[in-house]
This record gives sequence, C-alpha cells and structure tokens, in this order.
Amino acid sequence: MNRRKFLTQAALASSAIALSGCNESNREAIDYSKHPSAKEDESKRVNVNKNKKTMIKLATSWPAHFPIMGTNVEKFAQRVKDVSGGSLEIKLYPKNTLVPALAVFDACSSGQIDAFHSGPYYWKGKNSAFSLYSGIPFGFTAEEINSWMLFGGGLELWREQYAKYNLYPFMGGNTNIQMGGWFRKPIESLADMQGLKMRIPGLGGEVFSKFGVNPILLPAGEIYTSLERGVIDATEWVGPALDLKMGFYKVAPYYYSGWHEPGSILELTFNKHSWEKLSFEHKAIIEVSANELNSNMTYEFHSENIHALKKLHELDVKILQFPQDVIAAGKVALTQVIEELSVQNSDFKTVYASIENHLKLSKEWSDVSLRYFLNER
Repeated sequence: MNRRKFLTQAALASSAIALSGCNESNREAIDYSKHPSAKEDESKRVNVNKNKKTMIKLATSWPAHFPIMGTNVEKFAQRVKDVSGGSLEIKLYPKNTLVPALAVFDACSSGQIDAFHSGPYYWKGKNSAFSLYSGIPFGFTAEEINSWMLFGGGLELWREQYAKYNLYPFMGGNTNIQMGGWFRKPIESLADMQGLKMRIPGLGGEVFSKFGVNPILLPAGEIYTSLERGVIDATEWVGPALDLKMGFYKVAPYYYSGWHEPGSILELTFNKHSWEKLSFEHKAIIEVSANELNSNMTYEFHSENIHALKKLHELDVKILQFPQDVIAAGKVALTQVIEELSVQNSDFKTVYASIENHLKLSKEWSDVSLRYFLNER
C-alpha cells in the first residue's frame, strides 16, 4: 500500500468513527460561539437607533379620534413608539390639519408628508387599477383579499404600481363587508335608481353609474349634511358601527344590505424615499405593527357591527335588500366596467387577471365549506 492511499483510508476511517459517535445516546452540543458567522451588516443590528430619534409625519383621511379607522391608526402609532423604545415616533395629522382628506396621496408622493392612512379606491383617477386593491363588487371577502394580497401576488403588484408615484403601501385594515347604503326614498325596482345622486367611491361607483346613478365622492365630514340638505339622495359609508355614529338613519331611513364592497382594504402608505432611509430595525417594527393594525381593525369592525346592528333594530331601522333586477343589473354592469377598464389600462388588466384567478379558486373552496356551513348554521 502506498503512502497516499494509506493516508486517505486513515482519514476516512477517522471520519467514520467520529460520525458513529453522534448517536442518540452520545450527542454533544456544538458551541457556535467558537465558530462565529460572518459579520452582520451594521444596518441590520438591533438597537442601532439607541439614543437617536426618527419622526414620521403621517396624515389621515379621517377626523381626529374617528372610531375604528382613526383610533386604530392612533394605536398603531403608539405601538411603534413603544416597540422602538421611543426611537421611532409617528406624528399623526387628522384630515385637514396638514393636508385635505383626499390630498394625502399627492402630499405623500411629493414628500410633503412621510405617510398616510386612507383607501386605495380614492385614487382611481390616477390609475384605475388602484381601485382593485380595495376590492371589487361581488368579489373578495376580507379573508379572501388578505389571502390574495399576502399569498396571491396582490401586494407585489400594488407596490410595483405605487412605486411609480414614489409610494410604498401596506395593508392598513379592512372594513369587512359593507352595507349597500342609506336612501331617502325606497328602492323598489331598477327604475328607482335612475338619476340618484349617491356618495359612493371606487368600482362600486362605476357599476352604479351604469344603471343611472350619479356617483359622488365626499369625505366623511361632508356626507351627513349633504344627505340632510338633499345635495345627495343616498350614501353608502361602511356598516352598522360607523353608520350609526354618523346618524344617517335620521335623514335617510331606508338601509340596504350590500354587495359593492364585500371586504375593503384600507392602506397605510409611505413615501418610498422616506421608507428606504429608515433603518432595518425601524422597518421591521413598522411592518409588524402594520400587520397588527390590519388584523385588529378587521376584527374590531366585526365586533362593533354586531352590537350596532342590535341598536339599529332597537331604533326600528329596517334592513332591506335591493330588488333582484338591481342585483342582476349590477352583475352585468360589473362585467362591462371590467372589460372597459381592462382595454383602457394594462395595469388594470394585469391586476384583475390576478384577482380573477385567486377568486375563482377561493369560490370553489367557499362553496364546499363556508357556504355549506352558513346555510346549515
């Protein structure tokens, strides 16, 4: 046996003996402190912000302390401050204190503010695809749209398209299914929808316009007085919890179940340059806190709605359903709107194709699970 062959076999034998010692009865822990990993990037080290302070200016589309939507953003800001040990603070500016309610998108895009909380469908005039990120009529429930956003490619598409406006969005809550709205006069057929002036945003407004409704976009603070004075004939807002607080039942007694917003996402969006300048630690804190905001708002809406519905019943508010010809017209109109906007805008076409694929699979699952359960419950 030559020397090289001997050494090779000896090395293999030594390895085998060493490995045989690693069994369940004779296992030794590895001391990783003796085998340090590569030096971590300074930007990713925890506590790099100690003794520093970063301030973020965040404007909302809601009044100060506005129930659920506004108060959850306030909780988000407090959570960020607490978790960061005070090194990251979010200064909140309710609507009209720094910028108008529906000017937050432009203000954030230009860098006037660092972030905002609002709803993506308000910006459909900039890109019709943006309305899809809030949801679609007869479409996603809250659970389904969160599923699409996180695991179906929705969030990636949203961020890619918002990046063109120097923006970086997160999901910032979900209203759950919304009601169809409050009407000054009853809707007994499709003909009663003709010529109505109705506060309704997003794709729902596009659909309603197809059967003669004039959709109007109004911020929260202007809806009640517009309805009371007859400037508008109807309004949708959210659901029992917020609608009750707005007092719509006093001036528009006909309340309808809805299908135009079955699960509407709200947004927590940052100026992209401001976001990229944040440390890794602060980005992580915001991301975790945003996830908490998204889930907490969703569940709070459900909890508050079930209690508010009871109060509406005590006030003798009757919950009505749209006539079948209105629902049928709504489905036809939705198809028309989708086709038209897909031709006009490649972004819209791309996003809707992603939604359609995810929704088709989700419907199949819901039909054999949730629909069956609800029918039997």
